[in-house]
Amino acid sequence: MKAYLFLLITAVIFSGNIIVGKAINDLPPYTIAFFRVFIALLVVLPIGWRQAKQYRPVFQEEWKPLLGLTLTGVAFFNSFIYASLQFTSSTNVAIMESAIPVVTIIFSMLFLKEKLFGVQCLGVILSVGGAIWVITEGSWQVIRDLAFNIGDIIMIAAVLTWVAYSILVKFHMMKFPIYGSLLVMLAAANVVLLPIASIEWIIGGFPAVFQLNHSLGLLYLGIFPSVIALILWNKGVEEVGPSQASVFLNLLPVFTIIGSLLFLGEKITIIQVLGALVVISGVLLTTKTKKGRAAKKDSCRKKVTTVLACTLGKFCLLKDQSISKTTTSAIGLGGKSSFSNSLV
Repeated sequence: MKAYLFLLITAVIFSGNIIVGKAINDLPPYTIAFFRVFIALLVVLPIGWRQAKQYRPVFQEEWKPLLGLTLTGVAFFNSFIYASLQFTSSTNVAIMESAIPVVTIIFSMLFLKEKLFGVQCLGVILSVGGAIWVITEGSWQVIRDLAFNIGDIIMIAAVLTWVAYSILVKFHMMKFPIYGSLLVMLAAANVVLLPIASIEWIIGGFPAVFQLNHSLGLLYLGIFPSVIALILWNKGVEEVGPSQASVFLNLLPVFTIIGSLLFLGEKITIIQVLGALVVISGVLLTTKTKKGRAAKKDSCRKKVTTVLACTLGKFCLLKDQSISKTTTSAIGLGGKSSFSNSLV
């Protein structure tokens, strides 16, 4: 239950990432990404330094998976999202992002041998369908008129990047301390993103990152999505696996609409409300069925164990009684034989 709460909070924080990212979208994409991880590095440094120093041999030995986690989840996922928004519509980006659970499930079934039951598959379909319904406001015209361009291709890269990150978390994240590994990954992400952001500054000049709205937006991105959400997401994936965890990403459109209503003054339609309910229903089906099925299996195991124990107990009792009768009979025969011998 705690893992699902972590994943729910992560979805809320990520929806804030979309809203804030849209508000400061006049900044270059890799500039946003760089200052985001730079601020996160400053936040994590005091609490992660001791772990990073203590587990240095582990980081050196497991540098390949650590580098993979850095490049996928910390450096390039959001960089790809910000870059794609320079070329394609937010509708295209949101619909493609809602495909992450499906792609994650496919990759998890192929590489992690995870299994989903029938009702769980239905939950995935409902959540994805509800997310698309919310984004398109129930208009088939919007879906039909989507056209792929370089931004869509970049967004496909973002989807695959997050899927790879979730699978790497499942395989390798338990090897590393939480804060120490996050500090190392953030430091490496800064090294990777700085040269790319510098190219943006050389071409277009240094952006106005110190304007109040830009600074506040970057502070949010650096603290909440980059640190808090990442820690909660990793804990959730470790508990329930990448397939079920990724379904919570379908709640992003729902929370984004609510945030847009509260902070941007946008209106909500009945179609969006219905789509949100479908998304939530799909998430509940996907997350609860496995637990319920496991409980039923445990119940069945307990019943079978009880029946076997009772049967074995009765068998042992009957066997003991049989042995007792045989022994008594033998003693009786032995007594008669002794009495006869004494007479002789």
